[in-house]
Amino acid sequence: MKLVVAVKLVTSPKVSEALRDELRGCNDAATWVSAVAFEHFGLKVREGALRKLVYARLREERRIKSAAAQQLIKKVVDAYTALRGNIRAGNLGGDQSKRRRKAASKPIVFRPDAAQPYDCRNMGWDIDGRSVAITTRQGRLKGVPFVCSPEQARTLSSCRKGEADLLFRDGAWYLHATCEVPEGTLNDVPLGFIGVDLGVENVATTSTGYRAAGRHLNRHRRRQQYLRTKLQKKGTKAAKRLLKKRRRQEARRAKDLNHCISKTIVTEAERTGQGISLEDLTGILGRVRLRKPQRVTLHSWSFHQLGEFIVYKARLAGVPVVYVNPAYTSQMCADCGHTDKRNRVDQGLFICRGCGVVAHADRNASRNIAAKGTVAWDAGRQSSVPAPVLSDGGQDAARNLTASERRSRKLGASIPRS
Repeated sequence: MKLVVAVKLVTSPKVSEALRDELRGCNDAATWVSAVAFEHFGLKVREGALRKLVYARLREERRIKSAAAQQLIKKVVDAYTALRGNIRAGNLGGDQSKRRRKAASKPIVFRPDAAQPYDCRNMGWDIDGRSVAITTRQGRLKGVPFVCSPEQARTLSSCRKGEADLLFRDGAWYLHATCEVPEGTLNDVPLGFIGVDLGVENVATTSTGYRAAGRHLNRHRRRQQYLRTKLQKKGTKAAKRLLKKRRRQEARRAKDLNHCISKTIVTEAERTGQGISLEDLTGILGRVRLRKPQRVTLHSWSFHQLGEFIVYKARLAGVPVVYVNPAYTSQMCADCGHTDKRNRVDQGLFICRGCGVVAHADRNASRNIAAKGTVAWDAGRQSSVPAPVLSDGGQDAARNLTASERRSRKLGASIPRS
C-alpha cells in the first residue's frame, strides 16, 4: 500500500533561494512545455514525441538539469492525461458546458509554486543523518537537514520507494516521499462488525458505544468563520496578513481530529477481532437538501477524509472494511426492524413506534449499519465459495437439478440446500 510521508526541510536563506529558483524555473518551463504540447498534439499528448521537441531546449535555453527535465515532461503529460480523464468522466460538465470548453480550448498552466517531483537521479536521502541532497539549477545542495518523527523516519528507512515531491507552503519547504508500506494480514473470519454512523453533531458514533462529539470543532469553525468575515471586511494590509497566517488552520484541526477518531475505531476493531462497516456516502452533497446555515456545516466537514483514514489504517492492521447503503438506517429500529420516519424524534432521540424502545439516534443507526455490514460480508464470502464435490452416490441428485442450478454449479457458485 502506498503512503506519503511528509518531512519539513530546515533551510538557510541561501538554500531557500536556490530551491525557490529551482521550483519557479521548473514550473515556468512546464508551462512552456504545456503550450508546445497543446500546439502540436492538442489534449492527446505523447510523451516520446514531446520529449523530442522540448528536451534539448529545456537543457540549453532554460538550464534545467537532465533528470528534472525528464520529470518535468512527465508531469505535463500526466496533467493532460488527468484532464482527459476528467472530461470523459463528466467532471467538467457536458459537451456544451462552458467550463469544459474553457478547459479543452487552452493549454494547462502551472502555478509558480506547484510541486516538482524528484527521484534517485537528482535527490539523495540520508535517513540516519536526517538530511537530503537535492540537485538544482544552481548546483547540488548537500546536507540539507529535515525534521520528522521517529515513526516517519522508520517508514522512510524501510519502505521508501518512488518519487518525492518538493513543495513550498506557508513559508516552509516540504518533501512528500512515497513509501510502499506492507499491509497487515487480513482477518478473513471477523467476529462481527462495528458500525460507524457519521454525522455533524457527533462526528462518528459506533455500535460499540464510542461517540466522538463534534461540538468543540463546530464552535471552532463558527469562530473561524466569524474572524474571516471580520478581517475580509477590513481589507487592510494587516488584515490580509492575518488572513494568510490563519489559512488552512481549520483544515489542519479537522485533519488531526479525523486521525484521532479513525485510530480509535480501528484499534478497537483490531483488539476485538471485528471488522468495520461504513456508510457509502458517495454523492451525498448533491442528494441532501438543507437550509443555508446547515449547508455551511455539512459541506465544511470532511466525511470522505475520515472514511479514507479509517480504510488505510484498517488495511495496515488487517481489519476488514465494508461499505453499505445508509438508506433508512436512521429510521429503522435495530431491535425489531420496524421502519418509520417518525421513529426519529429529533437529532439525538430515537423512539420505536413498533416495540417502544428508546435509544440514542446515532447509536441505533450505527447498530443498523453494523448489521448491514455483516450481511454484506457474508454475501461476499458465499459468492466465492467453491461448489461442493459430489460423491459417487450423488449422481442421481445431480440429474434432478434445474438448469440454473447446474449452470451455477458449473461456474463454481454455491447452491443453497433445502
